Amino acid sequence: MNNQLDNVRKAIEPLRQQIINHKVYGVIDDIDDLRIFMQHHVVAVWDFMSLLKTLQNNLTCTSVPWFPKGSADTRYLINEIVIGEESDVDEAGNRLSHFELYLNAMQQSGADTGRINTLLNTLQRTGDLNQAFDAANFPESARRFVEFTFGVINSGQEYLQAAVFTFGREDLIPGMFLSIVNDLNAKFPESISTFKYYLDRHIEVDGDHHSHLALQMTESLCGTDEQKWREVEAATIESLQKRIGLWDGVYDDIMAHRGELAFS
Repeated sequence: MNNQLDNVRKAIEPLRQQIINHKVYGVIDDIDDLRIFMQHHVVAVWDFMSLLKTLQNNLTCTSVPWFPKGSADTRYLINEIVIGEESDVDEAGNRLSHFELYLNAMQQSGADTGRINTLLNTLQRTGDLNQAFDAANFPESARRFVEFTFGVINSGQEYLQAAVFTFGREDLIPGMFLSIVNDLNAKFPESISTFKYYLDRHIEVDGDHHSHLALQMTESLCGTDEQKWREVEAATIESLQKRIGLWDGVYDDIMAHRGELAFS
């Protein structure tokens, strides 16, 4: 790994550790807690696709007439990830995106999909992200998370988009969370099995191969430009701070729900 990549990884490591060891994982004890988690996290599953498709549009040729564009290695990386994310398979072998699989997992568990459906329906109708969030009434932490992602998307800076994709959206699923989900699935397979499959599939699809290619993509787009590397480090740090904020919002919502139950 070159010095610039190493410097970014060193700079973000404390934040990665905060995410991996976040207190939210320790309070997910039952299906109700997991439903709350999913109702927040679903926006991150969705806006990841928007970031990925932005990279596909910018780094490959998606218009007609077609011309070779950029690095073939980068085109391969983006197209391969799009295939895995946009047209994977569910437990029965049916084709669907990871976002649609996540919605299926929410429906199986009894989680409320009303907010995310309102967000997407309003956005598709109006093209206005602010109006869509106003209509959907998502928690502020989820809104800030998505707004940051779309700020990067709308920056038009491919190297920032690639860096946030590579470092800021890297799967940070700690073993403790996987253990919790496995335990819940053992007790309530009729409610959790699709979510467990989603996690297992996501880890399998987004393995070391994709991570290595994504690092190469970021390195190629930044080259030896020190200013780009400084911007990459700053954007990546902010993206992880937004993830911590998202998890803080989930934690607060779970604890508030418990308080409501205690006084009901």
